[in-house]
Amino acid sequence: MNFSGRKKENPQSRAMSFPTIDKIMARDEITLTPDQPINDAITILLENKVTGAPVLDKNRKIVGMITEKDCLRVLIDSAYHNMPFSDKTVSVYMSPVVKMVTTEHDLLDIANEFLTTNFRKFPVVYKGTLVGQISRRDVLRAIAEMNNTTW
Repeated sequence: MNFSGRKKENPQSRAMSFPTIDKIMARDEITLTPDQPINDAITILLENKVTGAPVLDKNRKIVGMITEKDCLRVLIDSAYHNMPFSDKTVSVYMSPVVKMVTTEHDLLDIANEFLTTNFRKFPVVYKGTLVGQISRRDVLRAIAEMNNTTW
């Protein structure tokens, strides 16, 4: 089975060939650790103009994901508890369940997954270790490149 839960098609059965995501993914992913202060994480997301980042343990295994939406909880929690949030860490706000994809998935698989979920990006793993990320924008860039070449 592949990422979308459907049986993997024989590559010759598709009219077009689609690149695997390892050909189009970003490899210079911004990452965070669970013990980083949440204020630092917010600053890193803003400075790098990213909407989220994987949270990795010491072995580069993904233990969570922190997004802009997760970070909004910082303000709500602070107001609700009437406490500063400067002592909180990424692990308090990250989403521990992360949907990941592997380098074998192709552009069609990923486009389908973006259409059927609310995720804006997926961490890409190889043998369980983070090797990059794929975003909706990466898929759009690949489509534009494909339109400029012959399929």
